[in-house]
Amino acid sequence: MAGIVVVFDFDKTIIDRDSDNWVVDGLGFTDLFNQLLPTMPWNTLMDTMTKEMHAQGTTIDDIVEVLKRSPIHPRIVPAIKSAHALGCELRIVSDANMFFIETILEHLGVKGCFSELNSNPSFVDEEGRLRIFPYHDFTKTSHGCNLCPPNMCKGVIIERIQAGLEGKKKIIYLGDGSGDYCPSLRLGEGDYVMPRKNFPVWELICRNPMLIKADIHEWSDGEDLERVLLDIINMVSVEHNSAPLFSVDCKLQTISTSNHALPHALPVPQ
Repeated sequence: MAGIVVVFDFDKTIIDRDSDNWVVDGLGFTDLFNQLLPTMPWNTLMDTMTKEMHAQGTTIDDIVEVLKRSPIHPRIVPAIKSAHALGCELRIVSDANMFFIETILEHLGVKGCFSELNSNPSFVDEEGRLRIFPYHDFTKTSHGCNLCPPNMCKGVIIERIQAGLEGKKKIIYLGDGSGDYCPSLRLGEGDYVMPRKNFPVWELICRNPMLIKADIHEWSDGEDLERVLLDIINMVSVEHNSAPLFSVDCKLQTISTSNHALPHALPVPQ
């Protein structure tokens, strides 16, 4: 559906854990992480943790292997592939980091489905250490939003995306964390927000749903995400074309398409 931009958060939305915590715990650095957590911003802490990991002999390959084991609901990859096959433009806005996100998306075989990844920049330096930097350099200026962490305001990113949209494109925004509340407030009438039920963004929205101009459609797990997302895409297609793109049964066991060939559900790579 050429008129839809689907914007995903990453941690606890595409994968089912926080990728930073997953790597720290998986490599045995939890105690040090918890010790340093009260002393510095999260983004700075993760760069400090990769320094400590490197100093203690952890390699990039070690980090990659942990990332490849990141837990993900088996319906997430089919949901991404289906939305992409239907012509939606897919983007990610995440407070994780580019190296973690790209590594996991490549492992899952869906990196090519996304037209844009917005996250904290990261790279492997000449010594083989992963460096992680803030998306917004808060040491120089503030992004001016008191709802968001100092290194990233997702609302600012959403406004940039909105400014670049042509015609009457609609945005579907999916997220779980408190950092997803600000971009939800920036969505307009005709857009859709999909907060994960019983997670921080859902709780914030529930306090005063009238502040949200977009239609609110909650989800709880990967199967729910797939069903709700494809239902919204179908709904928008009816508004534009007066005909559904596809029909979905109640358990999403089968998807029959109309003039669109969707990929078969694939198992998550091991």
